[in-house]
Amino acid sequence: MREGVIPTALGAVVTAGAVAMRAMDIKKRGMKKREIMPMIETGLVGFGLAHIVLGAIDLVEHR
Repeated sequence: MREGVIPTALGAVVTAGAVAMRAMDIKKRGMKKREIMPMIETGLVGFGLAHIVLGAIDLVEHR
């Protein structure tokens, strides 16, 4: 297995889950600034995107 595949897949899963949570949140209640869940969901999206970027860098470097 190529190096970088696992972080990229992990990032994709985390990002998809966080985006799904955020989409449900927006549909149900709308966005409110003082709630903590939108901040957590945004953090998870960032965490997932960071893994995707780092995994992609590994994939490109170790061709």
